[in-house]
Amino acid sequence: MTPMSLEELADDIPDGSLLAIPKDEGGVAMAATRALIRRGARHLNLLCVPTSGLQADMLIGAGCVDSLECGAVTLDEEGLAPRFRAAIETGAIQIVDSTCPAIYAALQAAEKGSPFASLRGVIGSDVANHRKDWKIIDNPFSETSDPVLLVPAIRPDIALFHARLADRQGNVWVGNKREVIIMAHAAKRTFVTFEEWYDGDLAADARYAAGTIAALYINGLSHAANGAWPLAFAQYYRADAKHLSAYAAAARTEEGFTHYLAQHVFLQAAAVE
Repeated sequence: MTPMSLEELADDIPDGSLLAIPKDEGGVAMAATRALIRRGARHLNLLCVPTSGLQADMLIGAGCVDSLECGAVTLDEEGLAPRFRAAIETGAIQIVDSTCPAIYAALQAAEKGSPFASLRGVIGSDVANHRKDWKIIDNPFSETSDPVLLVPAIRPDIALFHARLADRQGNVWVGNKREVIIMAHAAKRTFVTFEEWYDGDLAADARYAAGTIAALYINGLSHAANGAWPLAFAQYYRADAKHLSAYAAAARTEEGFTHYLAQHVFLQAAAVE
């Protein structure tokens, strides 16, 4: 598979896409996220699998997002995600409340070609009461009343994440990050940034095969060392706590966020070029 530049990858994610992104520790394609912001992506509908933080906050603040389905958006130790909170308070984006189990179940349904998935734990919650597209039925295999919740399958237009290794055949190794495997199986197209090239065939190597996503599911690859920075990534690097703290402080105001983008998204890219 011929690798793409970050700009080419961003260009291949159309405006208006239902874009699936992983949780902060799942392998977040932050370098690609900055490329999306630089190209001026618009009307994205984010599906957080099942939560998000910096990635969603930056895309929302940059005006790239119309709606968001998630279990939560938070900057963890740095508190609330400020651009997400401002957008919700002003009605700039639509929020689709969900839960982690429901998002996973809906993606697994799409992965298997099923129109819906069933689960129980959400029944009785406010989330279930406000989701008109979720249905509660009696278990047809039970002789007594046994309610189950049905959630429709979610098939994202695009899955986007960061992986550890990729080979020249287009296979990518994600190790134990199983949620991104589900994302790749469920999505119509999958784009991956990765840390390192692997010399060989990941799918044929017993050390890596179990954690490898076959090239069949991968539509584009971009080599991006430190591609999850400033978030942590696997055994490669820890989160840049100082940078994340500076972001949280800057993003509390629209002016501060704009300055952050100028310094760390646009000016940084210009310096590399």
